[in-house]
Amino acid sequence: MLAREPSLPPPPEISVEKEKRPHGNESYLALVWRRLKRSWTGMAGLILVVLLVLMAVFADFFAPMDPKVTDVGFAPPQVMSFHDKNGNFVFQPRVYALADSEELDPVTFQPVVGPDYDHPRLLGFFVKGADYRLLGLIPANRHFFGSTDGQPVHFLGTDKFGRDVLARAIYGSRISLMIALTVVFIVTVIGTTVGMVSGYFGGTFDVWVQRFVELVLAFPQLPLYLALTSLVPVTAPTNVFLAFVIVIMSALGWAQMSREVRGKTLALARIDYVRAAMAVGATDRRIIMQHIFPNVMSHVIVAVTLAIPSVVLLESFLGFLGFAVKPPLISWGLMLQDTATYSVIGTYPWILAPVGFVLVTVFAFNALGDGLRDAVDPY
Repeated sequence: MLAREPSLPPPPEISVEKEKRPHGNESYLALVWRRLKRSWTGMAGLILVVLLVLMAVFADFFAPMDPKVTDVGFAPPQVMSFHDKNGNFVFQPRVYALADSEELDPVTFQPVVGPDYDHPRLLGFFVKGADYRLLGLIPANRHFFGSTDGQPVHFLGTDKFGRDVLARAIYGSRISLMIALTVVFIVTVIGTTVGMVSGYFGGTFDVWVQRFVELVLAFPQLPLYLALTSLVPVTAPTNVFLAFVIVIMSALGWAQMSREVRGKTLALARIDYVRAAMAVGATDRRIIMQHIFPNVMSHVIVAVTLAIPSVVLLESFLGFLGFAVKPPLISWGLMLQDTATYSVIGTYPWILAPVGFVLVTVFAFNALGDGLRDAVDPY
């Protein structure tokens, strides 16, 4: 007889926790959002874009004072301080306005201008100030940050007319971003439509459309901008001039978008599921809207985020030359007209503050566009 082998005890049970993985039915938007969150530059751009939009929409609330109120011309920026006149630390921030002292300059015999430490202006959040209408409807007088007693505070100084630079820059974001968003919206609609239709139908229709697109792209844009905007009379209403500028920018900007969308459509029109839809008798409209348009949108969204900075820079350049926005409207380009002479920049450098807003805006949209490009097509 064979000896029975001793029975071994069963191995201990090892509990293995199952790794939690995302559901297999994750939507495309959720996938793009998950990829975008991995890019710190893309998220930084998204946060800055949201802040810029909020600042433009609620400019009345974020501006410390009325941009039309005048004070001392070319007043330097007032620095926020946490010390009183004796040098002791205080918790509530304050600024000291400039005032004439009793001392005289030994050369010019003029009173020496210095901080007025005897009358500090205390700062705070949600303070009362100039009256305005929130979103053009709700009467309000609260401002995000400013002096508690309602006195004017110039964190970025004043321009030649004594108007607050920070308040004008915040209000100017409305016009600059409105022009950029409106132009990009019109360019996207026209360019996407023309590009998809031209690339899908092809043939003689595509040839003639592309020749027209090449004609638009062949125009030297800057001289044409200056020539067309100069046709509007100076006495024309501000809204008419602004609408004319938007139309000109849109008319010269859609061609490049249509060329890019046409290239994507030519590749998509040869995919198997598009040919299968043609074989079963689907209409051209259904094929374009159901099969081509959703696949083109990923490229269009990225192109939009990269086109907005170009329009902002163009508006700033044309505004600096006096061909974009006319007073009483405010834009970053119009504010830069004060920097036309080198002597003014050297003496009053704070009037270059709108340049900082333009740089932040361009960086925000470029960073967001770069992050979206990697999230939409990581390969």
